[in-house]
Amino acid sequence: MKPDFDPVALAIPFFVLAIVLEIVLARMGRAKANYEVRDTAASLALGLGSNVAGLLIGGLTFAAAVWAYEHRLFTIPMTSVWVWGLLFLAEDLTYYWFHRISHERRFWWAAHVNHHSSQHYNLSTALRQTWTGGVSGTWLLWLPLSFLGFPPAMVAIQKGISLVYQFWIHTEAIGKMPAWFEAVFNTPSHHRVHHARNPRYLDRNYAGVLIVWDRLFGTFEPERAQEPCRYGLVKNIASFNPLRVAFHEWAGIAADLRRARSPREAVGYLFGRPGWSPDGSRETSLDIRARWEAAQPAAPEPPADFAGRVTP
Repeated sequence: MKPDFDPVALAIPFFVLAIVLEIVLARMGRAKANYEVRDTAASLALGLGSNVAGLLIGGLTFAAAVWAYEHRLFTIPMTSVWVWGLLFLAEDLTYYWFHRISHERRFWWAAHVNHHSSQHYNLSTALRQTWTGGVSGTWLLWLPLSFLGFPPAMVAIQKGISLVYQFWIHTEAIGKMPAWFEAVFNTPSHHRVHHARNPRYLDRNYAGVLIVWDRLFGTFEPERAQEPCRYGLVKNIASFNPLRVAFHEWAGIAADLRRARSPREAVGYLFGRPGWSPDGSRETSLDIRARWEAAQPAAPEPPADFAGRVTP
């Protein structure tokens, strides 16, 4: 049975009010926020479409979670505080790997790319959610939680809490949080980096709630004042059409598969990094970062003392 408590549904009025407030404060010059009518309309349409897609496939995904729970290894009660704490950590780690895979493998990037398609970064950007995530099967990554013994309703609630948390970090109106908070949690500063297309910032800061996963797995990059974030895709699409935004990468995959000359090339086009090509004529994020790093000036050598020893 699905949970009666849905954090996302309850938060929708707050989302709308927060977006309106951010727009008003920006117009008054009291907050940094760039809004463009067509861009915001596209974000709202993508958010609505995502909800519809979720309704269409939600029964299947929840039934799969129930099946996993029926074959669970342990029986974990929903009533213990420590269990919710443990689930929070487990679900947040799952989200990290889901998010990382969604950037590093093209098949799942096709379902996620629309979230990064806006060249603006504001609270409405948070609503640019996938229409095809259910079809791409990323929800399978959460099934082990129910197989371990966390009730499906509990997992669904925690996923909703995570999604609600991530709404507020889609803003330029908030600068840096206190250092201790920046060290532990995902923040607007960290997530601006994630949405940036600067070579330095590509494929960094995959966190949901806790930024500690990025620090642990080597994908953390701080926001630098001397390098403002430039938002959008490496190759932006010149369209505000929600259908184009939602399906353009799937169309690109289909076109590449038609020109594939071998099963190896077909697999590469499907599951290689976004930008992969058999002859290397296109660039992946790794190629872009490597080219950028090669163009950086060499760091000066540390001075030596009179004995010829390098000093720190």
